[in-house]
This record gives sequence, C-alpha cells and structure tokens, in this order.
Amino acid sequence: MILNIAAYHFVDIQDVPETAAWICSLCEAHDLMGTVLVAPEGVNMFLAGVEKDVDDYLAAVDADARFKGLVAKRSWSETVPFQRLKVKQKREIISFAGRPAGTGEARSAAVLPETLARWFAQGHDDDGREVVMLDTRNQQEIAFGTFTDAVTLPIDKFNDFPAAVESVRERLEGRRIVSFCTGGVRCEKAAPFLESAGFENVTQLEGGILRYFEDVGGTRYTGGCFVFDERVALDPALKPMEGVKFASSKDGPA
Repeated sequence: MILNIAAYHFVDIQDVPETAAWICSLCEAHDLMGTVLVAPEGVNMFLAGVEKDVDDYLAAVDADARFKGLVAKRSWSETVPFQRLKVKQKREIISFAGRPAGTGEARSAAVLPETLARWFAQGHDDDGREVVMLDTRNQQEIAFGTFTDAVTLPIDKFNDFPAAVESVRERLEGRRIVSFCTGGVRCEKAAPFLESAGFENVTQLEGGILRYFEDVGGTRYTGGCFVFDERVALDPALKPMEGVKFASSKDGPA
C-alpha cells in the first residue's frame, strides 16, 4: 500500500530557492511523488510513497528547526496517485492577495475534530452557542461533499472569499463560526481575515476535513472531500470515491 500525506507549515523562509532544492532532493532520495509548494511564508505538500520512505522523509524535515512540529494527515491508496514530483517556488503557499496567516499568539482559535463532533452531538459549543460550519473552498470542491447544513460560497478561487463572505454575514453573526477546508491551510488565513472583518466567535477546524475524517469519520458530513491528486475525492473512510473522474482545482493543494 502507498501512504499519502498532506501537510503544511507556516514559517518564515528566507532562502526559498535553497529550501525548495533541499526538499526536492529529500523527495527524490525517498522516491516520493506529488506536489510541494515553498514560499517565504512556509511550505505546503501533498506527497505519496512507501510508508518507510514517507516516514524517513518526514523525520528529515522535522529535524530542521523551521519545520519542527509539522503535522501530516495520512491516507492510503493501492497505487501512487501522482505522475511525477513537482517542487514549486511561490509567493504564497495559498494565494490570498498577500494576506498573512495567523501564527503564534496571532493564530485564530482552533477546534479539534473530536470536540467538533461533541458540539454536533450536544447541539452547541461549550459556551452554548449554535455552531455554523463555513466552507472556505471553491464550488468545484464543494460539489463533492461538505458538512451538513454548512454555509457555502459561490466562489471559484480563494481570493474571492473576502467579498463573498459578506453576503452571508447575517447567517454567521451570533453563532460559533467554524471555518474549514481540505487540510486546514486556507483557514489559517480565512479565520484571521474573518476576525479582522469584524466577525466574532471565529474558530478553524484543526487539520481540515482530512483530519476530521481520520479522527472522527463522517459524522455530520455528506459526500466526500476533493483532494489534489488522481484519487480525485476521498470518502470519510479516506478511500477514493467511486464513479468520479479526475479534475483540478484552481486553488491548488490546500
């Protein structure tokens, strides 16, 4: 079986070309395929390979102080769902018109999948507020599935999010807002943006849909989750959905 990982880490990278070359050499040394984005704000990666090779790669990355604590979401497939390795240098690891992610003390509050499932079961968060799920992904991704009764936006790319979210402000105000995306990286920017735009009680789902599937399963989720490889979409058991064809997302790995 092939181990697939999705991971991101926001950190200041001064030497983007050198870091990209180093990561590329690590991937090649461990026979990994997939996509890695390297930018001044951090790294974002979707990779696949034999379990030992993936674990050795992650250990090497974790040994670099800049990437200590990088968390990878895991899923399995019978074959490698990538045709080649691509390590790209970008301005941002997730394009959002230069808006920064919240890091350190500035990071928006996050909720673990187990806690969110408990909120669903009790009908409110721990402060008694009604929970509303806010999907930060684009329409193409949402078509494969989303949380039951989630607020979705008619956007084609993440940069459309700021204008679109204003149209649903009344549906969000006064409730516990839980923003979510595929692996969590978009919410690292969406949640701080929401707070800067005056939204209150903003929370992001730790690790996104993929970690929710991994830790909880499909509780209050309908359909599957679009992923950025040839599996196209995964069901809550983290297995490829049947009857779907390859498609690409304008937002890239997120």
